[in-house]
Amino acid sequence: MVHRVAIVGAGSWGTALSAMLAKKGIQVKLWVREREICEQIEKARENIRYLPGVLIPSDVFPTQSLEEALKGAELTVLAVPSQYIRGMAQQIAPFVPSGHVIVNVAKGLEMDTLLRLSQVIEQEIPSARVAVLSGPSHAEEVGRDIPTAVVCASYRKEDAEFVQDVFMGPTFRVYTNPDVIGVEMGGALKNIIALAAGISDGLGFGDNSKAALITRGIAEISRLGQAMGAHPLTFAGLAGIGDLVVTCTSMHSRNRRAGILIGQGKPLEEVLDSIGMVVEGVTTCKAAYQLANKHGISMPITEQLYHVLFEGKHPKEAVSELMLRSRTHEIEEVVSNMDIRW
Repeated sequence: MVHRVAIVGAGSWGTALSAMLAKKGIQVKLWVREREICEQIEKARENIRYLPGVLIPSDVFPTQSLEEALKGAELTVLAVPSQYIRGMAQQIAPFVPSGHVIVNVAKGLEMDTLLRLSQVIEQEIPSARVAVLSGPSHAEEVGRDIPTAVVCASYRKEDAEFVQDVFMGPTFRVYTNPDVIGVEMGGALKNIIALAAGISDGLGFGDNSKAALITRGIAEISRLGQAMGAHPLTFAGLAGIGDLVVTCTSMHSRNRRAGILIGQGKPLEEVLDSIGMVVEGVTTCKAAYQLANKHGISMPITEQLYHVLFEGKHPKEAVSELMLRSRTHEIEEVVSNMDIRW
């Protein structure tokens, strides 16, 4: 039984996980970057900026000291945006004992190196054992005890099962999966498709369009994932199609909300300012575009979204080019991706 957990990052997801674990009787030290939010959680027991309306139990202890947060922790959760993972790993490294399990819950790719986030953590804290928690899990719902299922991946089965036991509860079910690459790539790349789905909504398109984006989106996620060493069946699970569906269809999704505004003609910088929190799909699109070129993988949705976000292409023109691509055969393409004879 784990008694103490450190959670680094008090955004919506870190706050929701803190509240959930505290309800299980686990003492949580929550590292908070902003002094105002730290004091707010301590006094009002609420994170009004990132997770309003969710009561934070008394067993959650906010702190601005990383050393204090990690002292005595039996497990550490990294809940900071993807582009801050390396810097945060460097900062916590002196306080992480050898063999300590670190769970990354951010979803993305490092922009400069194109590395998966677990690889970044392993580079900075080689003595740690890294696990990944991913799946269809909006913080707004987890914080309110709405039933949720996720998946934990680690190269060591015992580490994945350890994390499973820590997080599993009456409203939070955790599955395990040894495919770290697939779980990470599914969680990262779905944000790209969610941006595209939001743009479709912003343009006034319908359910047919969104269904096509989700279906063809999982196909290109799987193509790149497999090229990087993932198992194809992972993308049929919670970290693949599960996370993709929830992110493409919910207004809780920052990526979808950002896409809607872009589809309505708003400039990217204005959109990001209005969302007020990190929209992971933007940087992930740039990284995935580069990875697709590097591996020679066809990712037409990602490619067109890249042109819209970073080259000023009009979304309607991007849609037209997607629809008028050269003809192909769906089943032959899927079977080819899965390396199964048809």
